[in-house]
Amino acid sequence: MSAATWIVTGGSGFIGSAFVRLARARGWARIVNLDALTYAGNQENLAGLAGDPGYEFVHGDICDAPLVASLVAVHRPAAIVNFAAETHVDRSIHDAAPFLRTNILGAQTLLDAACAHVRGLDASGRAAFRFLHVSTDEVYGTLGPDAPPFRETTPYAPNSPYAASKAAADHLVRAAHHTHGLPTLVTNCSNNYGPCQFPEKLIPLVICNAREGKPLPVYGDGMQVRDWLHVDDHCEALARVIAAARPGASYNIGGGSERTNIHVVRAICRILDELEPAPAPRERLITYVTDRPGHDRRYAIDAAKIREDLGWSPRITFEEGIRATVAWYLANPGWVERVRSGAYRDWLVTNYAHRQEVAP
Repeated sequence: MSAATWIVTGGSGFIGSAFVRLARARGWARIVNLDALTYAGNQENLAGLAGDPGYEFVHGDICDAPLVASLVAVHRPAAIVNFAAETHVDRSIHDAAPFLRTNILGAQTLLDAACAHVRGLDASGRAAFRFLHVSTDEVYGTLGPDAPPFRETTPYAPNSPYAASKAAADHLVRAAHHTHGLPTLVTNCSNNYGPCQFPEKLIPLVICNAREGKPLPVYGDGMQVRDWLHVDDHCEALARVIAAARPGASYNIGGGSERTNIHVVRAICRILDELEPAPAPRERLITYVTDRPGHDRRYAIDAAKIREDLGWSPRITFEEGIRATVAWYLANPGWVERVRSGAYRDWLVTNYAHRQEVAP
């Protein structure tokens, strides 16, 4: 695979940059990274690839059809891997329009370019090409406390504008395969965590606030359950899907690590107290606040299909991964400070200032 070129969209974001770093470190492919560098995109995430002849960055929007078509025509990729998306549920509640534009119209723009590209390939090129769309378990909706985990056959029931936009894109990818014969793949992952995650998400937000002695906002009673997946495990799974999955397939990718939100917050506090002691335990900073509207209660992934079909399973336990993640944020205060711009601080006010403190 080392001679192939993959176009990766959203490759400067959290999961995308982890994938690009691993792709170059493992020699999976030459990478062309198309990223609009919105608030969560950060070129610093890929600073280690400066001077790498197998990496090229292109600043642009996946909704820019002429640009996308030109990149595909010039680079003739063996795969297109789509990470580009608006991803934060709370932001989608405040304003759904950017989610519809990027997650739906952007996905269709990529599919149109991929279909045109595949029509121009010979038989072997068509057989080898893959379009991988990276999606979320949130398309399935919510689970009861004793319900079985999501499987690939679970009906879609998205409950937030973000999840609905990702579900729409999943359906468009499926339609491109069935209507146009495009060799597509869809993956639906559980909650990712690890280095370089933008600090609006739970884990980096708690790490940053706890270090500064600020309140640690926990929605509702904090008993919402998520399945946590280390970003590097996720990226390894994606590489297996590109290499070995049959066209048209979908795979759920999970960490097998269901934890309540309050468990995660307390675990971070304990690790910080150990690695960077403070005058008082950081759990005292936990503040229960008004819950997110329509907050899904539980997500859980059944990853049996990818394990049985492709031989992938997660290697990093949550206990190992969360400790390493906290340590990374402690070791990279400059990165943290640079991404917490005025726009980031404005968002914190928008999302949290109106939330009332509540009893757990």
